Amino acid sequence: MKGKVYLVGSGPGGEGLLTLHAREVIDAAEVILYDQLPGEEILASLPEQAEKIDCGKYGSEHMLEQEEIEALMVRKAQEGKVVVRLKGGDPFLFGRGGEELEILRDEGIDVELVPGISSALAVPGAVGIPLTHRKYASSVTIITGHEDPQKEASALDWAVLARHPGTIVILMGVKNLPLIAEALIQQGKDPATPVAVIERGLRKDQRVTAGPLSRIGSLARERGVRPPAVIVIGWVVTLYREGDGIIPL
Repeated sequence: MKGKVYLVGSGPGGEGLLTLHAREVIDAAEVILYDQLPGEEILASLPEQAEKIDCGKYGSEHMLEQEEIEALMVRKAQEGKVVVRLKGGDPFLFGRGGEELEILRDEGIDVELVPGISSALAVPGAVGIPLTHRKYASSVTIITGHEDPQKEASALDWAVLARHPGTIVILMGVKNLPLIAEALIQQGKDPATPVAVIERGLRKDQRVTAGPLSRIGSLARERGVRPPAVIVIGWVVTLYREGDGIIPL
């Protein structure tokens, strides 16, 4: 008898932004495969009776490779277990949830998505930056910053992104931020375009570094910006005021 796998998004941080359904599924789980992104508060609340397996990525050190994670999910479900694959944000937005869904379907395992609030949407708002605004932006583009803009076969069209009149949100982009800014400017983006880099959004130690596109790379380096961080590029950033926004949960 096969079990079931839940691909669960924990949201952008803190139990207060975990959905009720996610809480129910986590509490009923027999096996939980988790990474570090849900944050200490949520990880500390995982049920004692569940088998907990750390799948996190700490810099260049991976506790388990993606293929090992997928094999574990399949094996535990085939043992008849209720399995939760717990991720930060939403599993289907740069969370590799789509890849895991394919594997589980191919193995004939029952799988269900439990959506989470993505940090790409929640974190900018938490510091008072709306992603859309009648005056500044009527569209939002969310991209990964994990890809080097200088590689020959990029999946991102930097010329199109540079012409994009709306807001650009970048996840996993801290390391490549100077290269991203340079690529956008070279493709015609206004160097004065405001940028905000929001570290550890919706946590007690969240921090914002803001400046023009032309200087954001050097500013981030000077301030020692580290992941996890959400990068917002666009004129909506002019609405940011230090001290504004939601108090972190």
